[in-house]
Amino acid sequence: MATMWQFLLHPTLGLINHTLKGLGFAETAFLSEPRLVIPTLAAIGIWQLVGFNMVLFLAGLSAIPRDLYEAVDIDGASHPIDRFLKVTWPMLGPTTMFVTVTTFITAFKIFDTVAVMTRGGPGGASEVLLYAIYLEGFQYFHMSYAATLTLVFLAFTLVFSVLQTFILDRRVHY
Repeated sequence: MATMWQFLLHPTLGLINHTLKGLGFAETAFLSEPRLVIPTLAAIGIWQLVGFNMVLFLAGLSAIPRDLYEAVDIDGASHPIDRFLKVTWPMLGPTTMFVTVTTFITAFKIFDTVAVMTRGGPGGASEVLLYAIYLEGFQYFHMSYAATLTLVFLAFTLVFSVLQTFILDRRVHY
């Protein structure tokens, strides 16, 4: 007899599918359906980063001086939404910029989830750049092509990060 964990983690009746079935939806092949594989991998990546980003935002929140909240109360903004828009959100600007840049970098360097869960499939629908570099270098032994792709990846990530930092830096108040 199958244990509860085997039932919940079975590939065809996984926990998500079990929940969807309980809600009246049909079972879905999240990793073998070409149109769903990238959104599924994106959801997995977001879930992996939530804890780290939450710790960063909690650190940013704890660094906001309480005097600012008292000052905004004296100025007449006692509603929580006003306090959030006038004090909390602007003071979280540096943290938000850091989280945004590092999250985008992490999104570009996805490899392990693709290699373990889909191996680029179905039909190459989830073949991301780093997985293509891995295939070219270590499966097909096209080392020069893999090295070129790596340089393109690094240049793209660097340019994107610098542009994003300059754009976001204009909106951040230190």
